Amino acid sequence: MTVATHLAPVTTRPVLRPGHPAFESCFAPGSINVGRSRHTTSVFLRLCKVAAPLAEDVVLCVSELVTNGVTHGSGDLSLRVRCRETEILVEVQDGSSVSATMRSASPDATSGRGLVLVEALSGDWGASADGRTTWCTFPILAGRP
Repeated sequence: MTVATHLAPVTTRPVLRPGHPAFESCFAPGSINVGRSRHTTSVFLRLCKVAAPLAEDVVLCVSELVTNGVTHGSGDLSLRVRCRETEILVEVQDGSSVSATMRSASPDATSGRGLVLVEALSGDWGASADGRTTWCTFPILAGRP
């Protein structure tokens, strides 16, 4: 990765669907983009009026999934976040065909707990059949984002 690619701005575009706001960001696999992804998601969820406790869980899972894509993935990444009527859907895609898998970390390990957190905080999570997309969902209580 070149310095120019690493420092290139994140490309974010809103996806406008009536009643189902969403955004998609595409970026190079640099660690700086993990923080940018958290920030973009946080602002988006505020605009969607998602309550703070749920928004914090979503942002943490975005951070973990993007970190996994940066660390274990291949090529550029994309992050999609969609607010649906009954759930928030987060998808992170990279060029790797190896699916994300949960692993156990030793008590003194400094990494290896990301998908454990995603499983604990989200309603459901998984990976696409081709291994390129890891996703998680967060249920929304009726009438309360």
